[in-house]
Amino acid sequence: MFPVPEVAMTRTTVHLAVYDTFADWETGYTTAHLTQNGYTVRTVAATTEPVTTMGGLRVQPDLALDELRPEESALLVLTGAALWDSGDELAPFARRARAFLDAGVPVAAICGATAGLAREGLLDDRAHTSAVSFYLAATGYAGGARYVDADAVTDGGLVTAGPTEPVALAREVFRLLGVYDEKKLDAWYRLFHDSDPGAYEVLAG
Repeated sequence: MFPVPEVAMTRTTVHLAVYDTFADWETGYTTAHLTQNGYTVRTVAATTEPVTTMGGLRVQPDLALDELRPEESALLVLTGAALWDSGDELAPFARRARAFLDAGVPVAAICGATAGLAREGLLDDRAHTSAVSFYLAATGYAGGARYVDADAVTDGGLVTAGPTEPVALAREVFRLLGVYDEKKLDAWYRLFHDSDPGAYEVLAG
């Protein structure tokens, strides 16, 4: 198990990284249901200048990356973006993810963000997943043997998921933060991933 410091478990602020071409649909389940369960989501960008998502939405960041401190957060969430594969512009976010993990604060990454973390070396010693194994292999990282063909994987405080798995990403985040017990977590996943109407009664109970 990832040794999340007890004080971190009492924090209720989650930080969502935003940047131009940010894939805005990938974290909707995560942020919406965290907000409904007592968390506050704050956006963080390279600067406080507005960014434009892949869906064309303009987001005004709450704070700049150099203001972000692991000790003030319960979780850092990194989404996919075209910029992860077009240069080093987003590398500072991967470096901040390293600082979070070193401080015992969890990180969740989906889609292209997993490649950014691979380049930073954060997947070399952790089980992980992504879109496909050869996508990460193209980064030249040393963690290929730890790749898992799964919807989402959690290891060492780091959640990874492929681009088609926003519900699985959310499930792993909720488990890591203790948002739902296992019975309700299973029901939540069955409802939103499998459209199982029987799961609603468990969640509502």
